[in-house]
Amino acid sequence: MSEQAASAAEQPDSTTNADFSAELSDEEGTATAMPEDETGAVQEPGKPEYESAKFESLNADEAAESIEPNLDVILNIPVTLSMQIGRARMTIEELMRLNRGSVVKLDRLAGEPMDVLVNGTLIAHGEVVVVNDKFGIRLLDVISPAERVKKLR
Repeated sequence: MSEQAASAAEQPDSTTNADFSAELSDEEGTATAMPEDETGAVQEPGKPEYESAKFESLNADEAAESIEPNLDVILNIPVTLSMQIGRARMTIEELMRLNRGSVVKLDRLAGEPMDVLVNGTLIAHGEVVVVNDKFGIRLLDVISPAERVKKLR
């Protein structure tokens, strides 16, 4: 590093942005400091710091009537449908002891309807049926959309 750069680095800079305000001379020759904004830009006297925004008036009723729900947009979104027979809680130790032939006791009674879930949200109750050698589910009770919304909150 050169000697000039070293001496400049050692001397503290005593000037700040506040010291660099612009000055104007009035008719008597006296200097007046002009105000600065947060960025350090000088503001002209008599000019406001802000301007009022002007917006067109909107009629809420007209806007609401022109927007109709378009369900076609969401009809092709994939969802996961699952059936839940029951649940069980166990410790990791009990989980590690499970092997072929182990029986896990669930919290549901035999013959009780299963839960039908869509993306993890309960939408219905049903019973297991067999159709052409494949499992299926017969819906017994479908939860109303209003009740589903309540459960989400």
